[in-house]
Amino acid sequence: MMLKTASFFKVEKDLFYKQGEEKGAEQKSYEVVSNLILDFGFNDEQAARASQTSIDFVKKVRADLDKKKK
Repeated sequence: MMLKTASFFKVEKDLFYKQGEEKGAEQKSYEVVSNLILDFGFNDEQAARASQTSIDFVKKVRADLDKKKK
């Protein structure tokens, strides 16, 4: 008798699933912060507050954007 995978494997507990989920959330935050900086001229603190991310994350995004300008 074959058991269904779902009966013993919970995808939510899978390490690769969690990593992919976190990566997707980070990518979405990156896009939001990028838009706040480029489209609205937000400073680091404003972008961090509006996007509910850290100032360090915003600084990383800003540095990436500056690199792309060059």
